[in-house]
Formats: sequence, structure tokens, C-alpha cells
Amino acid sequence: MDQKRVAGEKSTEYIKNGMILGLGTGSTAYYMIKKVGELIKNGMEIKAVATSKSTESLARELKIPLLSIDEVDRIDLAIDGVDEIDNEFNAIKGGGGALFREKIVASLANEVIWIMDESKLVDGIGKFPLPVEILPYGYKHVIKELQDYSLNPKIRMKEEEIFVTDNGNYIVDLHIGTPMNINDVYNKVNRITGVIETGLFINMCNRIIIGTSSGTKIINNSNSKNVKMEQFR
Repeated sequence: MDQKRVAGEKSTEYIKNGMILGLGTGSTAYYMIKKVGELIKNGMEIKAVATSKSTESLARELKIPLLSIDEVDRIDLAIDGVDEIDNEFNAIKGGGGALFREKIVASLANEVIWIMDESKLVDGIGKFPLPVEILPYGYKHVIKELQDYSLNPKIRMKEEEIFVTDNGNYIVDLHIGTPMNINDVYNKVNRITGVIETGLFINMCNRIIIGTSSGTKIINNSNSKNVKMEQFR
């Protein structure tokens, strides 16, 4: 059983007619987006905001009506994958380089669902490198400051060139390891001039859906920072 597929498809059961969706980015979100396309084909009225150019391209291919982030005041439901998440719902995201847009969409959502396979749920985050989006201007100085904090930064490369995000910025991956002092890392990184956003998503989801070898496991977060939605209940 494809754990990513079952998690992605299960998440679409929370979608209601008339919603504005936040569509995530990555291999697990792919299955969710494909299912959203089916829902629309079968008559459900949904509009969506994409978190990356690749997601936008897939959504257009599936004839999912898209809105820009500046055309919406709120998003009813955002569904996205994670690279790692702990039992306190603290996650690392941004392995695909879309962390800035993903965080904006999640922050505007009335409800957030993270979807994943079993390997993504860990006792403590930090084994997966923490992505940090930074401005190209002066990027070497930003990296130097990250080095001074002993955060082991590595500029992300793609095909022997510096990886460039959809926003025209660079990604630095911090190879911190576990256990990570989340608050300490967050505070240090965010005080550096030139940092746009980090891939730390601290307690931002209302629930997680985990694909397993026998189906799905759903864990609700009663202490989420996101307000529960009522309009579509």
C-alpha cells in the first residue's frame, strides 16, 4: 500500500463544497491534489491557492480554479506534507523549497492538515536538514552568521547551480541533528538580517493524517494555534 497516496486521498474527505483550499507541495500533496481534481470533475465547487509553481501547474492541468494569495482574506483548509514532525506537532517543512509560500498559506488557514507516511513522525525533529530561505544579496554573510551559531549551514544546490526558490531566493539547509532546541534555533535564525523564513512550523496543524501499511491513522491536535473552522461543519 502506498502510504503517501492513502494519506493524501484520505485528507480530501475533510473538503466541503464551497471551500477555498490551500494546496501543498510535494510527493504526498500530489495525491491530494489529484483527488481534488476528481472532486471538481464530479461537480464539487472548490477554489484553491497553490503553494508553489509546480502545484499551480498541476492544479491547472486538473482544471482546479486558482486564486492568488492576495485575492483571499482567509483559506478554509490547507493540506500539505511534512519532512518531519514530532509528537508535539512541531514540523520541518521545505524539502521541496516552498516553505515561505507554505507558511503563508498555513497561517491564513482556518484549519490545517499535514499528511505523511509513517517515516515522517519522529520523537524529535532535526535529523532532516532545516531549510531556511534567504535573500541572494549578501547570502555569504548570512551563511557566516549561521556558521557562527554552529548550525552547520549548507547552501542548497541543484544540478551544480545554487537552487533558486519560486520567490527568487536561496535556500540554506541547516544540518543540526537531534535533539534540536527548537526555540533556540528559531530565535537565533530569525534575528539574522537576510533571513526570509525558516522551515520550522511550530504547532500549526489541527490534525495529521499518517499513511500506514494497513490504511491511515489520524491524530487530532487539541492545542493547535490555528482556529477551528465552524462554517463547514
